[in-house]
Amino acid sequence: MNVLIVDDNKIARATLRQLASQIGDLTVAAECAGAMEAYNFLQTAPVDLLLLDIEMPGITGLELTQNLGDKRPIIVFITSKRDYAVEAYELNVADYIIKPVTPARFVRAIEKVRDLLDSGSEDTNVLDDEFIFIRDSTIVRRLKLDHILYAEAMGDYVKLFTKEKFYAVHNTLKALEERLPPSKFLRTHRSYMVAIDKIDTIQDGAIVIEGKPIPVADAYRAKLNDRMNIF
Repeated sequence: MNVLIVDDNKIARATLRQLASQIGDLTVAAECAGAMEAYNFLQTAPVDLLLLDIEMPGITGLELTQNLGDKRPIIVFITSKRDYAVEAYELNVADYIIKPVTPARFVRAIEKVRDLLDSGSEDTNVLDDEFIFIRDSTIVRRLKLDHILYAEAMGDYVKLFTKEKFYAVHNTLKALEERLPPSKFLRTHRSYMVAIDKIDTIQDGAIVIEGKPIPVADAYRAKLNDRMNIF
C-alpha cells in the first residue's frame, strides 16, 4: 500500500513515517510539506492512501480533498483539532485522527483502509457503522448509532432522540438518511426515521419506540413490512 504523508510540520511527518515503517505492507511514496505540493505529486504518481493534515499554509487539507475529485486516494485526516470532524466526514474520509497519534490508533486507521481497499468502496460517511459526528450547538460530538432511537424533522433541524435526551442538528432528514446505514435505519414518514432494532411494536398505523408512537406514512408502509419480515 503506497502512502503519501502531507503535513507542514516536519516532526509530524517524521512521526507518521516512523509509524508507517512498522507496518509491513505500507510504503511511504513521498512526504509533502503542503497541500499544493501534494496535489502536484498526485497528478503524476497516484497512491493508495493519503495521510493528510488539515491546517496548513495556503490550501488546507479539506480544500485539497475537495479538489482531488473522484479518483482521489483513500484519505485519513491527522490533525491537532477536533473542529473539522463534521466537514471531514462529509467528504467521506476513511478516518479522523487527533494528534498525538498513538501506534494503536494508527493501526486501527490502517485496518479501516485495508477494509475499504478490499471492498473496493470508499462510502464512509459513517466510518464503521458505529458512530457519527454531529454538531451540537458549538460542540462537535460523537454519537453512537446504537444510542439513536429515532429522528424527527423539525423545520430546519433534525432531532436525534436517545433514551436520555435529544440532540438538535441543523440539517435535513434527507441528509441524515444518506449518512446513516440503511441496514439499521428506516424512513417511515417525511418527518421521521427510526432505528429498526429499537422498534417495540407496530400498531394502529404507528411504530412504538420507548412508548413514543411514530407515524408510518402509506408511501413507506410496504418497505417497512418487507424490512420487518411481516406477513
